Amino acid sequence: MITILGAGGPISNELAARLAAANLPFRLVGRKPSPRPGATEVVAADLTQIDQTLNAVTGSDIVFLLVGLKYDRKIWAEQWPRIMANTVEACKRAGARLVFFDNVYMYGRVSGPMTEQTPYHPTSRKGEIRSRIADSLIDEWKSGKLTAMIARAADFYGPGAEHGIPNTLVFDPLSKGSSAMCLAADNLPHSYTYTPDAADALMKLAQSNSAWNQTWHLPTTPNPPTGREFIEAAAQALGVQPKYRMLGSAMLGIAGFFKPEIREVREMLYQNNAPYLFDSSKYARAFGFPGTLYADAIRATAASYKQPEA
Repeated sequence: MITILGAGGPISNELAARLAAANLPFRLVGRKPSPRPGATEVVAADLTQIDQTLNAVTGSDIVFLLVGLKYDRKIWAEQWPRIMANTVEACKRAGARLVFFDNVYMYGRVSGPMTEQTPYHPTSRKGEIRSRIADSLIDEWKSGKLTAMIARAADFYGPGAEHGIPNTLVFDPLSKGSSAMCLAADNLPHSYTYTPDAADALMKLAQSNSAWNQTWHLPTTPNPPTGREFIEAAAQALGVQPKYRMLGSAMLGIAGFFKPEIREVREMLYQNNAPYLFDSSKYARAFGFPGTLYADAIRATAASYKQPEA
């Protein structure tokens, strides 16, 4: 049995579709999970509770930890360590292997490309939290108590990824006739991971015996566009003018008084005022795939906004 902890998110939905297409049995777990085609089981669970986590993982061979918490560092500080500890304990008891879908916050400010060897130097509260839980998982596999891996992505986008930064700031407003928004600077390259690529890679990594007990960067096309170039490509694909506004620290600070979630974005603005380069060449060498070209992925994402259900 394959278990997805954190059902309903964009990566989970992409992965579930692939598991269903491959006729693999899988269980969806979330606080209020919705059934999806092909799912063998749907289980409601609060992963901050050990008994519910144990029940959710029992009988699993592979567990994907794809949880997405509310973008609030206080919630992260309270819940992420408990979720990781409970998931690790549940996987140990079930004899299951664990794949943790992670971000890059623990790297902090990086000069040059981010690789799997980039040291952890978090420069944000959320980065400190991600650093601690990643280290705790690595300690488990180094001790031989658990078979696991960390699979990291850059900021992601794609069809159905409504909470992804490019979807929220670029595709959604442009598709509605509004201006897109660009964080901090529009002349710097910024890597983005395409969600279908991430889901495909999670499948391949989990099925590869040689991939375990390592950190992997999921396939993300090299030589990323600048913020301006990304917006222009999205606008062209949507058939609209590439109108956009800049969101700097001062504007985010003012908006943060009214919307706490914007205040949380301000803490991470360092990722946008310097080149943000995510290197997935390790995956490309191992599996022969560097990522979908930005032009193709942007067109596919734009097309999803033209469909009635979008």
